[in-house]
Amino acid sequence: MSDARRSAPHVARNAGPIADVLGGLLPDKGLVLEIASGTGEHALYFAQVFPSLTFQPSDPDPAALASIDSWRVDAGAPNLLPPVRLDAREDQWPLDRADAILCINMVHISPWAATEGLMAGAGRRLPSGAPLYLYGAYRRQGVATAPSNEAFDLSLRSRDAEWGVRDLEDVVAEAAKHGLALESVVEMPANNLSVVFRKA
Repeated sequence: MSDARRSAPHVARNAGPIADVLGGLLPDKGLVLEIASGTGEHALYFAQVFPSLTFQPSDPDPAALASIDSWRVDAGAPNLLPPVRLDAREDQWPLDRADAILCINMVHISPWAATEGLMAGAGRRLPSGAPLYLYGAYRRQGVATAPSNEAFDLSLRSRDAEWGVRDLEDVVAEAAKHGLALESVVEMPANNLSVVFRKA
């Protein structure tokens, strides 16, 4: 194993269920941009499951970029591109268009400005009808929040006051500002949600 490769235990648990949702969502071919790719394990998994698509992983963290590239090189997946530095909060992204955008476990582990930037960037780069897929823990009006998610929220905020489990309604409202309409919300393992938007 390359020294740069990092591993997140949750990927082994959620990559399969996420791929099941993506199977009915992603186009048959094209470029899929992943925002905040972290270790790079999700990007590699999806590249292997969907060989007709090209996956572009990204992250703002140099250590994450090194991990992503090490997984890519070691696996030799031909449809997984070298990672690019991308901070969702910035106006300038390293690519102008994507046929789908994925963002897994970023919204709660980042300042709200990252979600604002994600929606603005996705709104500018997705063509009409293209999906934006989010995965993670959210609060929902009228739905009891799982105790584990409440504890998770406290843990996040203790690490960084700008982090925390977001209200899904706030995320949906921010997406709408940029022409992204909520399509579906899918219950996932461990009290997480798959949240699907479409570019109008």
